[in-house]
Amino acid sequence: MKLSEFRFDLPESLIAKYPAERGEARLMVVHRKTKQIEHKMFSDLLSYFDDGDVMVINNTKVFPARLYGNKEKTGAKIEVFLLRELNREMKLWDVLVDPARKIRVGNKLYFGDSDLVAEVIDNTTSRGRTIRFLFDGSHEEFMKAVDELGETPLPREIKRETEDADRERYQTVFAQHVGAVAAPTAGLHFTKAMMKRMEIKGVHFAPITLHVGLGTFRQVDVEDLTKHKTDSENYKIPAESATIVNTALDAGKRVCAIGTTSLKALESSVSANSRLKPVEGWTDRFIFPPYDFKIANSLLTSFHLPESILIMMAGAFGGHEFMKDVYQVAIKEKYRFFSYGDAMLII
Repeated sequence: MKLSEFRFDLPESLIAKYPAERGEARLMVVHRKTKQIEHKMFSDLLSYFDDGDVMVINNTKVFPARLYGNKEKTGAKIEVFLLRELNREMKLWDVLVDPARKIRVGNKLYFGDSDLVAEVIDNTTSRGRTIRFLFDGSHEEFMKAVDELGETPLPREIKRETEDADRERYQTVFAQHVGAVAAPTAGLHFTKAMMKRMEIKGVHFAPITLHVGLGTFRQVDVEDLTKHKTDSENYKIPAESATIVNTALDAGKRVCAIGTTSLKALESSVSANSRLKPVEGWTDRFIFPPYDFKIANSLLTSFHLPESILIMMAGAFGGHEFMKDVYQVAIKEKYRFFSYGDAMLII
């Protein structure tokens, strides 16, 4: 499969700058077998699920990973995007810096009037650095400082300044475990009231955790997709959630992955008899067509950008040629794309 297969013209006006109210986005329902497309509202989602069906939700929690510091001596303003904690005791982090040309090994960065100082100790990629925070305090105190100084890590493609409201809105209502630098966006539409109605109907929720990294949005720069390598992301599938999913599969029920991050986690831990295994570890699974999915038989997802690894995963799930047609319908009908956009249910 080639990268150019996922290229299409997307009007910039369709990239949502702000989210709809929770539960009030539009919902496109795509039927893989009949090729039928329905235009609904997100509140209609409940009508597609029955007693015993399962929704697999990613309960990762986004932290304000974008910091702004000043370089020692020159005072130059530097953006520091926290990617991944490497060593908690030593407070070592993988980060991206911008502008990168100004940051060299040995440089120190100061963050506002706080006690937070960082020293650059290694180069990793063109914009990547390993830094050590010089901070006298516990991990909890350190993360509190990051929370106070940091900015919600909205993707650059949204093309606006971050606002206070984003801190709450760029987070699912079921977020629990801190560690993501991007939201599992399909989950942003859910309200607690809607989830309660689903539970009353007999729909089960199976929480898993996959800490979304920037690799999810990293540009694919090879035409041959077999040569693309994705960044590893930390994930966990609890035993209780695996049991919920496997019980539904055994009963022939619907198992819906809420978002491509949940789908990726499910496909990263499959047993020999095509059942879900409990696991805690790292996954660099890269899914593109053709692909035989073993666990989920339905997917709730967003409308993704051209050439993104997320549209490749959705294409693998919905059928590549069919999904190309679906996306043209979405553009014609002016569905809102990307992180703050509308939703699609593939069944």
